Amino acid sequence: MFGGVLSSSMLGRAAEKGLLEFHLHDIRAYSDNKHRNTDDYPFGGGAGMVMMAQPVYSCIEVVDPGHEAYRVTLSPRGEVLTPKRAKELSEMPRLLLLCGHYEGIDERVSYAMDAEISIGDYVLTGGELPAMVLVDCVSRFVPGVLGSEDSAGDESFSDGLLEYPQYTRPASFRGMDVPEVLLNGNHALIARFRRDEALKLTYARRPELIEEIPLDKADKALLESLKNQANQGK
Repeated sequence: MFGGVLSSSMLGRAAEKGLLEFHLHDIRAYSDNKHRNTDDYPFGGGAGMVMMAQPVYSCIEVVDPGHEAYRVTLSPRGEVLTPKRAKELSEMPRLLLLCGHYEGIDERVSYAMDAEISIGDYVLTGGELPAMVLVDCVSRFVPGVLGSEDSAGDESFSDGLLEYPQYTRPASFRGMDVPEVLLNGNHALIARFRRDEALKLTYARRPELIEEIPLDKADKALLESLKNQANQGK
């Protein structure tokens, strides 16, 4: 599942430049069972199967014998991945990602790990897709991976807000015009416009995010206006 993602686009180019390095390990190859089983029935009963501790431990002991990597289990019960957490992970010299499967992983494996991370409040069939999402998200904070060093700081959630609307040429398309402020070259006005638009979008779609960010006088005035408009529309 990982080949196409890790060798394509931004991740592939970063790997070619030596900025990122990926290693894939099949846990099944480390099973002591003659059938290479990696799962078994849960003690106490219940539906589904549970990943066994032995193959996971044996793999980790070969891949990271000195515990030099920061070890992360991808699990729906983990802390939710955020830009702040992704940046912290990007500063680690090495990450080891364990992909859960079936009904979960033998709890004793958690003693060998450093963290559990989820990419959202939903359940997938395995941890492979979340691992790819985490790799992509974290990689954007590694210097040199993005084409522009400013890109990661301009996107949604970088300052706690959803990203402002973006436009490109032509300035007029099918009767829809780019806002005039973006065409006049006044960088102070452009910055204020973008901040206002980001606030409007965040207020409309993810208002809880606004509670976590510092607001200046202009921000507060805009939000008060938005609240008044919302109250008048009730």
